[in-house]
Amino acid sequence: MADESATATAARSVRSHRNGGCGFRRSKGKGAVVDSISCLPDVILQHILSFVPTKIAITTSLLSKRWRHLWCGAPSLSFDSCSCPMINKTLARYTAPKMMHFHLSTITEHHLPYMDMWIEFVMFRHLENLFLGFYLDHGYTYPDFFYTNPSLKQLTLFNGVMIPRCSVSWTSLKNMSLLCCSTLSDESMSNILSGCPVLESLTLDHCDQIRSLDLIKSLRLRTLVVYHSSWAATKIEAPHIHRLHLRNSESPCTLLDVSSLTEANLNVLFQSVEATFNADNLQDKLLAILEKVQHVEKLTLGVKFLQILSLAELCGVPFPVLKVKALTLETTKIFQYVIPGVERVLQNSHGLKKLTVRTSHCDTIPGEHLDKYLALEGLDPAQCWRSKDGVRWNKSRLVLEPKHLVSFVELVFKNTKTLEKVFLLLDPCHKFKEMVSTLSHYNKVSVALNHRV
Repeated sequence: MADESATATAARSVRSHRNGGCGFRRSKGKGAVVDSISCLPDVILQHILSFVPTKIAITTSLLSKRWRHLWCGAPSLSFDSCSCPMINKTLARYTAPKMMHFHLSTITEHHLPYMDMWIEFVMFRHLENLFLGFYLDHGYTYPDFFYTNPSLKQLTLFNGVMIPRCSVSWTSLKNMSLLCCSTLSDESMSNILSGCPVLESLTLDHCDQIRSLDLIKSLRLRTLVVYHSSWAATKIEAPHIHRLHLRNSESPCTLLDVSSLTEANLNVLFQSVEATFNADNLQDKLLAILEKVQHVEKLTLGVKFLQILSLAELCGVPFPVLKVKALTLETTKIFQYVIPGVERVLQNSHGLKKLTVRTSHCDTIPGEHLDKYLALEGLDPAQCWRSKDGVRWNKSRLVLEPKHLVSFVELVFKNTKTLEKVFLLLDPCHKFKEMVSTLSHYNKVSVALNHRV
């Protein structure tokens, strides 16, 4: 968010300067126009230029002689789908001895013959932050020299072939995000981790060839994010992490050792169709995950996770007792297909102090899939989803009436004993004023609009 704000401010400054706007002021008594932006030191102007795409930064050279070469020393370069001649010409004129950030997104295979040269160029400028995105059918194979850089602190890679044939040495790397690196194997991942002794945050998004993620030797790793879509389960051993963000597929990950966890965010990622909906496997796996994180103080559960927990509750599957103090429920709306799971989680959270319910637009498991599973188990779906208190919960995730919200709040307080505060972050499309007035007599409830997309 801070980078986005800085980018917007920088862009406004550049446009304003170009058009003779707020970058200029009149000197007292003479009526002369003074260029107040150009009076700033080079290092400040170059820092401003580092927040805008390089194409825009280069256009500032047209402003005046003062600006002609400023962009050449900016600490960051950013190329989104730029032509090869443009990138080559830019790098040829670039003069900064140290590069803080390099961003390159490519959608054309014409870039591939130049990639080794471009990466080598930026690596020798003590680069700290690198983003490479390959939106191509044919991936780029990272060269051996790419795996040695003592200055790199933050690395984000989208696609590309990662098969390091040499020892990895990223001795300063603290944050690493590997996205859609489908060729990344267990052996390659182990090699990479061995060369990142100070790694603090790791994100793996759709790295589907990884079957065993061993983080025992990553002593400083505190945050792990895994978006898992493979049909084969991944085993995760991460005894030192404090925060886990896990999005499972239909074959969820298996947690072995996450004993240092204090915070967990859990959901199901898959886009299921009826033919592939394996509810038995999901119930067992997700409850096993919940048991492994039962000691965390902060827990977030997504809507699909809650739907599977609801099935487990209706089928009589036992739940672990949780030590959570702050619980967040992320759901599309408060509707019947999450209520049983929510109720059981609340009952099993004996020390719960704070509950946050965040409603937003997100995918759910179709209700007909859940109903069919219950019918196959010999249960009556209509009876199963009926509230024990006689409340008629809505079947549609697209509707939330004030009466549903009141019923939900009553359910929350009925099933908790230590709760101190409830935060309801509602989708802006809800009948906000009516809902606030309806809940005005609950002094422990705070209602606000949720503007997060």
